[in-house]
Amino acid sequence: MKSQLLPDLAPTCPESVEHKMLPPEAQKKMQCWIRSRHLICSGNFFVFETVDYGAIVRFSECVSALGGTLISVEPVDKIWMGGHRQVLLYRARASLHTPHHALNQYWLKYGSFRSRFDLQE
Repeated sequence: MKSQLLPDLAPTCPESVEHKMLPPEAQKKMQCWIRSRHLICSGNFFVFETVDYGAIVRFSECVSALGGTLISVEPVDKIWMGGHRQVLLYRARASLHTPHHALNQYWLKYGSFRSRFDLQE
């Protein structure tokens, strides 16, 4: 017995059209995150920490545009924003498949070993 598949309606809907990011734009965004200490390099992986889940989506688009893969996204902790509000801190891990990528060199020059959300400062 054959299973019937529903037609995919996503391409007909203009809101669902994905805009592919080009590698130069992705590299510039990741360099900004390195300078702002949202993105650090840990071994062969890039670790991205933020309180904005939309930034996680943009990070995954950047990683895929550069030929890498997003490994995991985890809510790590709740941090205080002001005196009365707590927000979730998300940590995403990604791997870029090229061993000597230009972002590694950029991170060595401008990056830090700790993210901006580390408590050890």
